[in-house]
Amino acid sequence: MRYLLTGGAGFIGSHLTDRLIDAGHHVHAYDNLSTGRLANVEQWADHDRFTLTVGNVLDDNTLEQCVEECDRIVHLAAAVGVKRIMETPVETIQTNVGGTENVLELARHHDKKTLIASTSEIYGKAMQKDDSLNALSEDDDWTLGATNKRRWAYACSKAMDEFLAKAYYDEYDLPVICVRFFNTVGPRQSSRYGMVIPNFVQRALADEPIQVHGDGTQSRCFTHVHDAVRAVLGLLETPEAEGEIFNVGQQSEISIKELAHRVRNLSGSSSEITYTPYEEVYGPGFEDMKRRTPDISKLQSTIDFEPEFSLEDILLDVIEDVTSRSEETEEKIDLKRFESSSS
Repeated sequence: MRYLLTGGAGFIGSHLTDRLIDAGHHVHAYDNLSTGRLANVEQWADHDRFTLTVGNVLDDNTLEQCVEECDRIVHLAAAVGVKRIMETPVETIQTNVGGTENVLELARHHDKKTLIASTSEIYGKAMQKDDSLNALSEDDDWTLGATNKRRWAYACSKAMDEFLAKAYYDEYDLPVICVRFFNTVGPRQSSRYGMVIPNFVQRALADEPIQVHGDGTQSRCFTHVHDAVRAVLGLLETPEAEGEIFNVGQQSEISIKELAHRVRNLSGSSSEITYTPYEEVYGPGFEDMKRRTPDISKLQSTIDFEPEFSLEDILLDVIEDVTSRSEETEEKIDLKRFESSSS
């Protein structure tokens, strides 16, 4: 099959590209390279089943040409990362809402099955209200902060993506699936936009202070990108998934304070662990959630999914990845290498 991956040169997109090409499919990566990187897909530059188009999902004309030629769409392109959202709120809203609207409208016009990437951020402050093991399910209510809190713009934009996807399914019978990724981590993830594990690992390997935001008691569950990709592919092959929303993650929970210690120990680092108030990083009034644990029973009953990678697997893979590459080398990759595959 021919897959169009918006955000195909990004972190998740590049791993999905690997799996699809290895399985014999054609992949057309569509990416504006704002957060995606040529280094992520460099290994496919000369492959006859890989194409790269550098373009913006807000560009209807260029995007439509790519949609026409594909069989399925996986829409991963988005403005991501809390840091990026705090710095560029207009771009966040325009890219996430306008880009998804473009993808869905073109998918409807050309009748293409589509998977939309969403996020656990949607749950906002509708977190577990006590220390019980209650996990967040797809039908739970969600509560966001006030609209003058810029931090919630990302969650709102992705919630609108889900509303749009459901509307296209209900009104136009577009076969569309939404997945809410819970802290997906692994090789190739950049630390530039506040992603906690690559940031901790990079600092630990450089023996620099590992900076924990807040008091570190907030907890998260981390998912290996290979598990996330496996879930995406399973859902795309399951007709019963159409019109539905799925949590994609795993349920092993860890505090950010403990995560910093785990990273330091596994890295053999002598880094100091420091604590910085949210306000110093993101400005006054920043809000965070204390816990975010997914209920994945719906995903498990639909595609018989079980996470294969532990947190230690994730940390060791990221440590190996950061050790083996340099962020600076990414800028040296010549875009012309991809021209033959894009012609």
